[in-house]
Amino acid sequence: EVQLQASGGGLVQAGGSLRLSCAASGFTFDDSAIGWFRQAPGKGREGVSCVSSSDGSTVYQDSVKGRFTISSDNAKNTVYLQMNSLKPEDTAVYYCAADPLGRFSGYYYLGGYGMEYWGKGTQVTVSS
Repeated sequence: EVQLQASGGGLVQAGGSLRLSCAASGFTFDDSAIGWFRQAPGKGREGVSCVSSSDGSTVYQDSVKGRFTISSDNAKNTVYLQMNSLKPEDTAVYYCAADPLGRFSGYYYLGGYGMEYWGKGTQVTVSS
């Protein structure tokens, strides 16, 4: 059974940092692509960042470039999203998702396509 467990959300002031974790199980992690997505109140879901566990390649949404860093620890089957310089507009429920076969490019995943499994979200709230 595929499981994706997101954690690390919380309440932080603008300018602060949080690190989200996505613990994965039930598939071959080294072949996969894993991404972070978010959904703010009243808005649609958007892709934030994705990483290929096979080659470590990463992609980011423009609004988070230079502030967020995605990384993959293949020994722990875990993907992290380090979020620095947080802004109130980063407030959202953050979800991790996986394509166990890593079939597509990172930007395809960011567009909301290709991910087969989704975890439950973790709330990130940034106060001004």
